[in-house]
Amino acid sequence: MFWTLELASYLEDAPWPATKDELIDYAIRSGAPIEVVENLQELEDEGDVYETIEDIWPDYPTQEDFLFNEDEY
Repeated sequence: MFWTLELASYLEDAPWPATKDELIDYAIRSGAPIEVVENLQELEDEGDVYETIEDIWPDYPTQEDFLFNEDEY
């Protein structure tokens, strides 16, 4: 399983919190690439509910990860 920003972006508007099956269904219905569906299928399915994309991909970058120097503008 591998995630990229592009692949993970297909799940940004997913109906969080969601189960693995709900996320797979959402990815298919929203026309996400097959790699997204395959990544979701590889998740351990213990009936977990995922609250955010960070639960699936802990390294998902957030706004805090980007350093913006607002003083330059």
